[in-house]
Amino acid sequence: MVEPTVIARSEHAISRRDIDPDALKVLYRLHEHNYVAYLVGGSVRDLLLGRRPKDFDVGTSAHPHQVKKLFRNCWIIGRRFRLAHVKYGPKTIEVATFRRQVDPSELPQDRMHADEALDAVQEQPLPEGASVEDQVQSEGTHFAKVRAHDRLVHRDNTFGTPEEDAFRRDFTINALFYDIATYSIIDYVGGLKDLENRIIRSIGDPGTRFLEDPVRMLRAVVFAARLDFTIDEPILEAFDTHRHEIGRAAPARLMEEYFKILRSGFAEKTFRMLKETRLLREMTPELDAAGPPLWDALARLDRYRQQFPGPPDTLTNAILAGTLLVPLGLAGTQRRFHADGLERRVELGILPVPRRDVERLHQVLTMQPRLIDLRAPLRAQRAVLNRHVFNEALTWLEIHGQKPDVLEHWRSQQAQPASATAVPDAENVGNLAPFPRRRRRRRRRRTPSAAPRE
Repeated sequence: MVEPTVIARSEHAISRRDIDPDALKVLYRLHEHNYVAYLVGGSVRDLLLGRRPKDFDVGTSAHPHQVKKLFRNCWIIGRRFRLAHVKYGPKTIEVATFRRQVDPSELPQDRMHADEALDAVQEQPLPEGASVEDQVQSEGTHFAKVRAHDRLVHRDNTFGTPEEDAFRRDFTINALFYDIATYSIIDYVGGLKDLENRIIRSIGDPGTRFLEDPVRMLRAVVFAARLDFTIDEPILEAFDTHRHEIGRAAPARLMEEYFKILRSGFAEKTFRMLKETRLLREMTPELDAAGPPLWDALARLDRYRQQFPGPPDTLTNAILAGTLLVPLGLAGTQRRFHADGLERRVELGILPVPRRDVERLHQVLTMQPRLIDLRAPLRAQRAVLNRHVFNEALTWLEIHGQKPDVLEHWRSQQAQPASATAVPDAENVGNLAPFPRRRRRRRRRRTPSAAPRE
């Protein structure tokens, strides 16, 4: 057993005011019922760095169904490992039971029987138009079976202690716990020292950890770019050996990681680091070979995102996908829009871009000429304001259009009431007498003719 480093509040302060109030409710209720509960992962890391965490996750000794008994607003999710989601309006606090990695000696020795048991797990076919979350779950189930056959496993389906949970995590800076009862940081893996040295270091052998989950290679680069940290040399060496393994990750999961990068405000820096480490070539060779138009588009996206404290709702997946596809010539008004759904499919390397996002992007791009044409009649401009993709089209214009005067025009049009933007010829409509209502003729009921007399 490893003795943790416990840092008191006086040395490394995290103020309760910086923690989400709903996360505090969850922590305190678990403590009241004698469960161990810590703030875990990225939220502790970001608070120590003086950043505002996007999510506040809780680790606990309580099992998912025990958590559900404490919170009426709790839902249990997950197929491979059960998680409790405690919902407060649109906000979700994820509560995970402490886990451990199973030692290989604990796995079944009879490979044939183990493989038969794995093959018995049914994979449900996905319905048409399934969400990204469903795709991730389905493909995750499939790839988990593949990895298990190859012994590149996710062996974390067993509950454990806080110490075991810390050593199960990917990087040291993500394995810090905050105890709300004692106002202290609990560090089993040296994460505090790595935070001070601003370095991304793997917990355990990087090669082994990347074989367990190849997406960790991508995440190492993302953290380094977003936090302005350096990557530990053993991780870079493991990239050289195992970068091709990232092709075995679920494509839908990788696509979701790309969307997160594009929403981060550090997209250009992250993709440049992925190019330097040659991971970008393994996933999306089109982006790896792209020229200045792609980097200019990513820089414009970052400038827009950095105006907000968090990812704005205006950055939809269609806008993000377009930032990658348009500079490559894979989307735009110059491309023919096929009626056949298979023809509309767009792929970036091994990543399938969701078809609904491609279709939405096409609508946004075809609307750009109408936004730029300020000489159009007011009636036509009013029709543009009522289009269902108008806000997304305006966001695209703001990020990539480079026409501030046009943007200002449409912002002012949006701010005006509907009557103010009416067509001038309609001013006298109120003085005109209404058209007389036409009276409908009543249909006469036909009665059967009487029988002829004999």
